[in-house]
Amino acid sequence: MIKDKTVKELETLCSDIREKILTTVSKNGGHLSSTLGAVELIVAMHSVFDSAKDPFIFDVSHQAYAHKLLTDRWDSFDSLRQFGGLSGYTKPSESSHDYFIAGHSSTSISLAVGSAKAIKLKGEDRTPVAFIGDGALSAGMVYEALNELGDLKLPVVIVLNDNEMSISKPIGAVSNYLSHVLSGKFYQKFKNTTKSLLEHLPESASYMAKRFEESIKLITPGILFEELGIEYIGPVDGHDVESLIETFKLAKDMKKPVLVHAQTIKGKGYTKAEGSLEHWHGVGKFDLETGEPLSKSSTPSATKIFSRKLLELAKEDEKIVGVTAAMPSGTGLRELMDEFPERFWDVAIAEQHAVTSMASMAKEGFKPFVAIYSTFLQRAYDQVVHDSCILNLPVKFAIDRAGIVGEDGETHQGAFDISFLRAVPNMTLVAPRDAKMLEKVVEFSKDFPHPIAFRYPRGSFVELPFEESDIEFAKSQLLKGGESEVAFIGYGTGVATAYQIANELDFDVALVDLVFVKPLDKEFLKNLAKRYKRWYVFSDSAKMGGVGSALMEFVFECELDVKVKTFEYEDKFIEHGNTTLVKESLGLLPKQLAKKVEKYES
Repeated sequence: MIKDKTVKELETLCSDIREKILTTVSKNGGHLSSTLGAVELIVAMHSVFDSAKDPFIFDVSHQAYAHKLLTDRWDSFDSLRQFGGLSGYTKPSESSHDYFIAGHSSTSISLAVGSAKAIKLKGEDRTPVAFIGDGALSAGMVYEALNELGDLKLPVVIVLNDNEMSISKPIGAVSNYLSHVLSGKFYQKFKNTTKSLLEHLPESASYMAKRFEESIKLITPGILFEELGIEYIGPVDGHDVESLIETFKLAKDMKKPVLVHAQTIKGKGYTKAEGSLEHWHGVGKFDLETGEPLSKSSTPSATKIFSRKLLELAKEDEKIVGVTAAMPSGTGLRELMDEFPERFWDVAIAEQHAVTSMASMAKEGFKPFVAIYSTFLQRAYDQVVHDSCILNLPVKFAIDRAGIVGEDGETHQGAFDISFLRAVPNMTLVAPRDAKMLEKVVEFSKDFPHPIAFRYPRGSFVELPFEESDIEFAKSQLLKGGESEVAFIGYGTGVATAYQIANELDFDVALVDLVFVKPLDKEFLKNLAKRYKRWYVFSDSAKMGGVGSALMEFVFECELDVKVKTFEYEDKFIEHGNTTLVKESLGLLPKQLAKKVEKYES
């Protein structure tokens, strides 16, 4: 039992955990620097609290590898992020010690407030512990939760893992000195005693005492939290196990909302990753000795192609601006931010603000690109509808990581963007089938006078043998005719899937690139229906409300004599794992789909 271990034994355990994380992540890939920095914090949490009954709520939960290792998953940890293995995030179906699933930022404190309300109503003795990184404090949802928590005064311990020194850096030595004082039992007891004494002091003395307490707050980093009604302890050394255990015991005993501010070093214990090095946040397989990645693709990713093309266009057109929400490298906007720092911005974890701020820039005559992962655009849906589309403003949504993204799993799969965007009036949806076409789509979007969204995959496109045509609004492309009555209709990367399947068949099919799913090329499709009576639809997206739905609605509306079969994702969340293995489990590999088509056609 971890609670029976000495401080020295716990420190040894921390070293063992780091070694296990490094060995596994170097082989499997995964999140590294932040989870290495969180080891002592998590060990101390488990030493003081009980994850079997106290809700341990990890924000994003990419920092929670140590938690997994401490909760009966040491032997299975080698399967991290592998198909059928452990998730890279907390997952209740994986362990009862995982209170909630997490993959998106800034939800932990809201969850902690909800659990604290339930615990109070049930009359139980349990303490929610919310573990959150300093980056997550850039999202507004955190302050909505803190605002209510400060009012309700429910017992919740918030562990702030500050690995960027973003809060305490301006304070310096005075803050560090005061924090040692403020984090001790003497000060907390003194403050509580003072509070009760103030009620009995003459008004003048009470006024002076309150002013003294407020003046102390003004030179500590806890002023924001204290003003919201949250007790603040820190900053404390996030790598000092003994000090952390004492602090967590104090916070637990206070029976009120408490924030423990701990400073940690990203990549702690692995010199190559220590510090604010963005590329060590999430890594692929790498050599543990050299730190070098084990595999590099010679083909540029779709993200890289988008980035290069947008940079080229931005050099020619000063009206082009752009935004990303805490993913400058992941979305390819880093190069543009370096080149044009006054025109491209990282607004941190604030997807809603990112979209709305670009809507007003569009109103002012600029050409804003919102570069965002499909999974994170979900967080700004109201802003797409309310702030971009109602006024029909020409915001350009560059949707990265569309389709299956692999090892990150359910919380990150880019399955739903077509379904939720297709329902919005004034929105145009287009998708490139390959690298060259992505460049054309970016250029087309630049001057498009209405809201437009284009999606592209994680990694590289499949190379296709078809000549590139210019993008024409709402126009599909017939890439190849066929002798049978079968037409394969692809959208985006679905075109490559259709092409690969066609090569597996012993009969000839027509191959269509839909190009636009909203609006559809109605005249083209009506003519297609005259010659090809059976349509098979391919798109890396959810079936409900997806590309097949759009075509079936059109066929029904126009009373066309056509049968439509779509091979999009079924109505369930998609597990994590290697993309090929995930697709195989879903029956979506080209060879599997070819057999299904042959069966339908036999």
